[in-house]
Amino acid sequence: MADETPIPELPARLRAPEPVIVVGMAAWLVATLVVWLGDVGGDRALTVCLVGLGVGVLGTTLVLVQRTAVRRGSRGAQEGLD
Repeated sequence: MADETPIPELPARLRAPEPVIVVGMAAWLVATLVVWLGDVGGDRALTVCLVGLGVGVLGTTLVLVQRTAVRRGSRGAQEGLD
Protein backbone atom coordinates (compact mmCIF):
# COMPACT_ATOMS: atom_id res chain seq x y z
CA MET A 1 0.00 0.00 0.00
CA ALA A 2 1.36 3.42 -0.94
CA ASP A 3 2.07 6.07 1.64
CA GLU A 4 -1.09 7.92 2.53
CA THR A 5 -0.79 11.67 2.53
CA PRO A 6 -2.27 13.29 5.60
CA ILE A 7 -5.44 15.27 5.09
CA PRO A 8 -4.85 18.92 5.99
CA GLU A 9 -7.06 20.50 8.61
CA LEU A 10 -9.59 23.08 7.46
CA PRO A 11 -8.80 26.71 8.22
CA ALA A 12 -10.52 28.15 11.29
CA ARG A 13 -12.69 30.49 9.22
CA LEU A 14 -14.24 27.50 7.42
CA ARG A 15 -14.92 25.65 10.68
CA ALA A 16 -16.48 28.58 12.51
CA PRO A 17 -20.23 28.14 13.16
CA GLU A 18 -20.93 31.86 13.60
CA PRO A 19 -21.21 32.84 9.91
CA VAL A 20 -23.70 30.05 9.27
CA ILE A 21 -25.80 31.02 12.28
CA VAL A 22 -25.74 34.73 11.43
CA VAL A 23 -26.67 34.17 7.77
CA GLY A 24 -29.43 31.76 8.76
CA MET A 25 -30.89 34.14 11.32
CA ALA A 26 -30.70 37.03 8.84
CA ALA A 27 -32.55 34.95 6.24
CA TRP A 28 -35.26 34.04 8.76
CA LEU A 29 -35.53 37.68 9.83
CA VAL A 30 -36.00 38.81 6.23
CA ALA A 31 -38.56 36.06 5.64
CA THR A 32 -40.40 37.03 8.84
CA LEU A 33 -40.55 40.68 7.81
CA VAL A 34 -41.76 39.80 4.30
CA VAL A 35 -44.47 37.51 5.66
CA TRP A 36 -45.53 39.92 8.40
CA LEU A 37 -45.43 43.21 6.49
CA GLY A 38 -46.50 41.81 3.13
CA ASP A 39 -49.23 39.60 4.62
CA VAL A 40 -47.91 36.68 2.58
CA GLY A 41 -48.64 33.07 3.49
CA GLY A 42 -50.97 33.62 6.42
CA ASP A 43 -50.53 32.72 10.07
CA ARG A 44 -48.80 29.41 9.43
CA ALA A 45 -46.00 31.05 7.43
CA LEU A 46 -45.46 33.61 10.18
CA THR A 47 -45.32 30.82 12.76
CA VAL A 48 -42.72 28.95 10.70
CA CYS A 49 -40.61 32.10 10.35
CA LEU A 50 -40.76 32.81 14.09
CA VAL A 51 -39.76 29.22 14.86
CA GLY A 52 -36.82 29.62 12.46
CA LEU A 53 -35.70 32.70 14.38
CA GLY A 54 -36.10 30.77 17.64
CA VAL A 55 -33.91 27.95 16.36
CA GLY A 56 -31.28 30.53 15.41
CA VAL A 57 -31.35 31.97 18.93
CA LEU A 58 -31.06 28.45 20.36
CA GLY A 59 -28.09 27.69 18.08
CA THR A 60 -26.38 30.92 19.09
CA THR A 61 -26.92 30.11 22.76
CA LEU A 62 -25.48 26.61 22.36
CA VAL A 63 -22.38 27.89 20.56
CA LEU A 64 -21.80 30.55 23.22
CA VAL A 65 -22.21 28.06 26.08
CA GLN A 66 -19.84 25.58 24.43
CA ARG A 67 -17.28 28.29 23.67
CA THR A 68 -17.40 29.40 27.32
CA ALA A 69 -16.87 25.79 28.41
CA VAL A 70 -13.87 25.46 26.07
CA ARG A 71 -12.27 28.63 27.42
CA ARG A 72 -12.97 27.50 30.98
CA GLY A 73 -11.25 24.19 30.23
CA SER A 74 -14.23 21.94 30.85
CA ARG A 75 -13.61 18.32 29.87
CA GLY A 76 -17.12 17.93 28.45
CA ALA A 77 -16.79 20.86 26.08
CA GLN A 78 -17.01 20.49 22.32
CA GLU A 79 -13.65 20.38 20.58
CA GLY A 80 -12.74 22.82 17.84
CA LEU A 81 -14.34 25.95 19.27
CA ASP A 82 -11.80 28.58 20.20
